[in-house]
Amino acid sequence: MPATPPSALPVPVAEIVRSGFVEGHHYGSVVALTADGSVDWSVGAVHAPVLPRSCNKPLQALGMVRLGLDLPPDLLALACASHSGEPFHVEGVRRILAGAGLDESALRTPADLPLDDTARDQVLRSGGRAAPVLMNCSGKHAAMLATCVVNGWDTVTYLDPDHPLQRGIAATFAEMTGEEVEVVAVDGCGAPLLSTSLVGLARAFARVATGVDGSGAADADAARIAAAIRTHPAYVSGSARDEKALLEAIPGAIGKAGAESCYAVALPDGRAFALKTDDGAPRVRPVLMAEALRRSGVDTEPGVDTEAVRATGRVVLLGGGRPVGEIRACY
Repeated sequence: MPATPPSALPVPVAEIVRSGFVEGHHYGSVVALTADGSVDWSVGAVHAPVLPRSCNKPLQALGMVRLGLDLPPDLLALACASHSGEPFHVEGVRRILAGAGLDESALRTPADLPLDDTARDQVLRSGGRAAPVLMNCSGKHAAMLATCVVNGWDTVTYLDPDHPLQRGIAATFAEMTGEEVEVVAVDGCGAPLLSTSLVGLARAFARVATGVDGSGAADADAARIAAAIRTHPAYVSGSARDEKALLEAIPGAIGKAGAESCYAVALPDGRAFALKTDDGAPRVRPVLMAEALRRSGVDTEPGVDTEAVRATGRVVLLGGGRPVGEIRACY
């Protein structure tokens, strides 16, 4: 078997610096696309298939809207979410289910506690416990169930890759990424997980952000997804999350983070960024996106809150309870 070309391998993208000493690195890949969809710059293996994890959710939501899902903007944003499990998230999931004539028992998400520390503590203090509705993917699952109800499809087997819901989502995903799906895996929530390259992921986000389909034609459904993310960023993540802070700092941006340190962001003019690290460390994900935006000059563009963008990329390392180092981008 021929060796993988060096240009197709992940590269060091961040340094772990403690007391001025570089004690380690994160390896990964990052790509930036221009507004016309061409690669502006890249590092690492940006053309190889990856599993973008929850970065896929806006594309899955688009597939559902095309299949007849009709939700108000806040709940459509929740369908795109890896939510923090705050009360408004949980209430929103229940609204989606109730609108479809269902309740929490229909969810096939694993039982979990909220991602948000305060929300988790509130659940436990009140005598609650892990539940499917609290799992961060429950908004997507509720929307999947609602889409099944609209079409008269079975709601018990909605996670089966051969279910008409999942086949429809996969068709939209391939169209928007512009790539064949090479791998169908199982995501942490149990739903089918579709592969694409970082270039394909960035391309898909650019198309959603500009409201076009895979052929470049105007797509009202894609525009609805983008508008929902822009107007309700707290529903897509949480009120205290770095993704929300970034979207609020860049007018018109859309974005979604995923497990294994995946992240995709697109601007309203069609420029887009996607990244992933090999070790999947969540701490380095915002550092790399902030650097990608800085490298392309986005952080200092008119209307952008420069300090807020840069703040999302600061990760301080502590020693004895005080700052002694940082994780810094090195690509």
